[in-house]
Amino acid sequence: MPVLESKLNPRSADFVANAAAMRALVADLNGQIDKAALGGGDAARAKHTARGKLLPRDRVGMLLDPGTPFLELSPLAALAMYPDRDGTDSAPCAGVIAGIGRVSGVDCMIVCNDATVKGGTYYPLTVKKHLRAQEVAAQNNLPCIYLVDSGGANLPNQDEVFPDRDHFGRIFFNQANMSAQGIAQIAVVMGSCTAGGAYVPAMSDETIIVKNQGTIFLGGPPLVKAATGEVVTAEDLGGGDVHTRLSGVADHLAQNDLHALS
Repeated sequence: MPVLESKLNPRSADFVANAAAMRALVADLNGQIDKAALGGGDAARAKHTARGKLLPRDRVGMLLDPGTPFLELSPLAALAMYPDRDGTDSAPCAGVIAGIGRVSGVDCMIVCNDATVKGGTYYPLTVKKHLRAQEVAAQNNLPCIYLVDSGGANLPNQDEVFPDRDHFGRIFFNQANMSAQGIAQIAVVMGSCTAGGAYVPAMSDETIIVKNQGTIFLGGPPLVKAATGEVVTAEDLGGGDVHTRLSGVADHLAQNDLHALS
């Protein structure tokens, strides 16, 4: 077989200039990815860990088999699409981490809500990213593991969360279809699962919930009080004991994040 020889001169002025320009672009791209990976910022991360929770990317890392890679999907989804009043990005990474990783020797699709980003609520592009992850999982027969910590739809943007065929509700439609096809749907409730966020664990084949941390309900204690006058705690309304012992929505009660992911 003949050898294809390049006529490119890596020492030419054009090559050196183009290489430098490309390195700058790659550095900028990596910087954007690293910034998005931080989630909601230092204050939100500190508040999250003060509650005894692992950070979202630490949760994903603990779930994966040691030493195995994680192929992240859409790490720059929603970049600069939803600026806060101060101009900062309010939905880095679209508020959800999605990608393919190996768990107990099986390649899985992992979808992890980032509660440091607006409480893990769903922006319109969060929905698109979640749906894309499910589409990839369905096409490749990948079991889905949902690390749930979400307040449901982002209310200021809810008019765009439910408007078309690929709306928030299709997430649950996809779960039902994949489950029927034998593609496992597994949820780990690691924080608040309110409103739309409550359906993900309820529609899963197996659900783990963290004691005194995970909750599942359509409306939380403030809504119950406003509607009925009853004062109830989040744990009594939809905590781990309620859903593993009484309702049957969850199957396994974990003591903490590490126990849930082990």
